[in-house]
Amino acid sequence: MVEGVSHITLAVRDLDRSFAFYSEALGLRVVSRWDGGAYLAAGEDSITLILDPGTRDCPLPEGTHLAFFDSPKSFEAARKRLRDAGAPVWQDSPTEGRSFYFVGSDGHTLEIYTSSLAGRLEADRCNSPTGTRFYS
Repeated sequence: MVEGVSHITLAVRDLDRSFAFYSEALGLRVVSRWDGGAYLAAGEDSITLILDPGTRDCPLPEGTHLAFFDSPKSFEAARKRLRDAGAPVWQDSPTEGRSFYFVGSDGHTLEIYTSSLAGRLEADRCNSPTGTRFYS
């Protein structure tokens, strides 16, 4: 059985630009870097940037995205850093908690989010989307 997520790999067209975006604008911790990629960390979670010249440069049309947790007290500063870096907004927040949905340096759709699965489930128990079934 799967026990967790080991890492997330994001293909990037321009490693220097993407490295700066993820380490400076988003604030991920740099672990290592080499000619074709980099390892960064968000808390205990690992993000890999891999250089791939064929990477698209626009967001996918659906809602697939990667969400990063941020504490409520540092959320506004993070959102300001991302806006100052020119990260476009790709949707408004439809959920409980504070969210900022933005497009990364290579068209990846991303989010900073101040809640958790437990917070989302609590909100859903109060106002369940049609057809919701809870398993725990």
